[in-house]
Parts: sequence; structure tokens; C-alpha cells
Amino acid sequence: MTDLFSAISKESARQISPVTLAFVGDAVYSLYVRKREVLAVPDAKLIVLQKRTADAVSAKGQSSLLIRAEEKFTGEEEEIYHRGRNAKKSTKSKNASVIDYNRSTGFEAVLGFLYLTGQYDRIIQLIED
Repeated sequence: MTDLFSAISKESARQISPVTLAFVGDAVYSLYVRKREVLAVPDAKLIVLQKRTADAVSAKGQSSLLIRAEEKFTGEEEEIYHRGRNAKKSTKSKNASVIDYNRSTGFEAVLGFLYLTGQYDRIIQLIED
């Protein structure tokens, strides 16, 4: 069995659909935000943590973050972003505009690609200012 915490090659990651990369990237970003909030307020009530993280991980929140991150993209990251943004999705967002939803999917695809290829420091560079 493959070690779930080992990086895969860029070539292997490129074979994964952009929507699937976004699925992984969504989890990566959600975990990052949850950890940040728990460390900021360790004794916060769960309902407070849920509200604070929900805003950040929403399509609208990710779309706002993308404005800063996008200017840092490498050519490879930009290509993955475009694949994710333009990919046909089987679901629609209930609480976001189509533009925000598509942009957040592209951003999540980049995060998923970086995570799967073991580029953890790069994820932090894109997420943090």
C-alpha cells in the first residue's frame, strides 16, 4: 500500500483531474485554517471556531485570498489554477457566485497539487502574506 503521507511525482499529480486536486486542496486549506484558529484561541467554543473557519474556507473567502496568492503563482501553478477554474464541476455552490466558486476550485486545485507533490512550504507561501 502507498504511504498516504508521502509525496508523489509532479507527473503523477498532473494525471489527477483538476476537480480531484481541488477536493484534496479543500481539505488542506480547511485543516490549515482550523489549526490557525485553534492556536489563536485555544479555549474557544466549538461554535465560535466553526463560524470563524467557515468564513475563511468558503468560496468567497478563498476567492479573496486568491487575489493575493495569484500574483505569486509560478507558470506551473497558474496552469493548474486555470485547469481547476475551468473544469466542469458536477455540483454548484449554494452560497457563492459562479465566479467565486470557479476561482476557489482553481485555487484548491493548486493547493491539492502542491500538497500531493510534497511542496508544503510553497503552500504556506501562497496562503500567508
